Amino acid sequence: MAAKVDLRAELAVGRCAWDCGRVPEVVEWIAEAPRRLPGLIELLWDDDPGVASRAADALERVTREASAGLRRVVEEYKAELIGLLADATVAKVRWNLALILPRMTLTVAECRRIRAVLATWGEDKSSIVKTTALHAMADLTRQDPACLPEVLDLLRVSGRSGTPAMRARSRILLKALEKPEGKRQQRGSLHMFD
Repeated sequence: MAAKVDLRAELAVGRCAWDCGRVPEVVEWIAEAPRRLPGLIELLWDDDPGVASRAADALERVTREASAGLRRVVEEYKAELIGLLADATVAKVRWNLALILPRMTLTVAECRRIRAVLATWGEDKSSIVKTTALHAMADLTRQDPACLPEVLDLLRVSGRSGTPAMRARSRILLKALEKPEGKRQQRGSLHMFD
C-alpha cells in the first residue's frame, strides 16, 4: 500500500518558483497511486506560485505518457483546466497547461477556445510561454485540422520575427506539419522536447 503523501508539502519544497524541487518524486507517487491525481490538479490553483508551478510541472510530466487510467482522471478535469488556461498568470503554469491540453481528447469548439487564449500569449514577456503557445496551437491541428493553414501562417511569421526560441520551434513544427499527410509523425503529439 502506498504511504500517505502530503502533495502540497512536497510541492512547497524548492528554492524559488522555477525550481522543480520534488516534482520527480511526486510524478512517481502519482503513477503509483492515480487516486492522488485530483489532489495534484487542485494545487494548480494554489496561492503559492511555487506550489502551483510545480503542480503544473508534475501534471505535464504525468500526462506525457499517461496510462489509460491516468488519462481518464485528467480528462475529468478538462473544463476546469481549459478555464484555468485563460486565468493563469504564473508563467510556468501557463506553459505547462499549453503542453497538457492538446494531449486531451477535445471537441473542435474546445480546440478553438484554447487556440483563442493561446493566440493572446504572443505578447507575453516570457519567451517560453510564447513558444509553448505556438507548439500547443500546432498540436491542436491534430484535432482541428481546419485551423492548419492559419497555424502554418503563424509559424512562418514567428519563424522570421519571433524570439530565438520561437524561431527554432517554428522551424521544427513547420518541418513536421508541412510533410505530406502520409509522412507526418504518427504520434499523438509533436512533443515539445523532441
